[in-house]
Amino acid sequence: MRLRGIRSSKNVSVRRGGRARGGRAGGMGLIGILAVLAIGYFTGIDVTPLLQGGNAPTEQSRPATSEENEAVAFSAKVLTTTEEVWSQVFAQQVGRAYEPPQLIIFSGVTQSGCGGASGATGPFYCPADQSAYLDTQFFVQLDRQLGAAGDFAAAYVIAHEVAHHVQNQLGILGQVNDARQRASTVDANALTVRLELQADCLSGVWARSVQGLMERGDLEEALNAARMIGDDHLQRQAGRVPQPHTFTHGTSAQRARWFERGYDSGAIRACDTFGARQL
Repeated sequence: MRLRGIRSSKNVSVRRGGRARGGRAGGMGLIGILAVLAIGYFTGIDVTPLLQGGNAPTEQSRPATSEENEAVAFSAKVLTTTEEVWSQVFAQQVGRAYEPPQLIIFSGVTQSGCGGASGATGPFYCPADQSAYLDTQFFVQLDRQLGAAGDFAAAYVIAHEVAHHVQNQLGILGQVNDARQRASTVDANALTVRLELQADCLSGVWARSVQGLMERGDLEEALNAARMIGDDHLQRQAGRVPQPHTFTHGTSAQRARWFERGYDSGAIRACDTFGARQL
């Protein structure tokens, strides 16, 4: 992704020095660790205590690494592209101004308006403080543990969390959260899947608008990332048979398909997953 010349967003906050301390992962094998990580990605629950043998995470001060500094610089520029794209899209398609979110980049553990966060939680958006949270180590996890390498794959993840802010701005997030509270667990999961697939579609709208910054292979990187964090794929990686009634993000095929729909159309109205008969 060509980001040279792109300014760094001012809506970025960096929280340095918070590193999780505690025991090791209790002798878990790779499958066990993937299973625990999958819980975090599916639910947004902080699973650090599970990975650390039940010890709660605490903060330990340390200097930032060059890898973390690069992640911050990259994220700040990607956030700028989302601000420019959604300001234009809102003006043209919604008829009102877009208010960008804050991006909180942290190391290890931090606190959000929605509770504690750690690298094991995975990237998430908190509507309570209208901020997206991203641990610097997630980029490493995305590449080495999830098999989704490439800078545009990482940019897609940031764009996906910003898409949740777009949903919040449009009033969709609040409506879905209200409906989930009244629904059964299975129905609530189904609503969450549609919410997540819509965010994938909105990420595609963003990607279409930054085509001039894309390099060869970037689109496939984003599509691969969408596939690698599909519920069915993550459950298989964790050594489990996929259980559709537990899905909260959609299958690999669904995530890639809705991203492509947003990319092909460039329109918010094309991302109506809640009105779609088939996902």
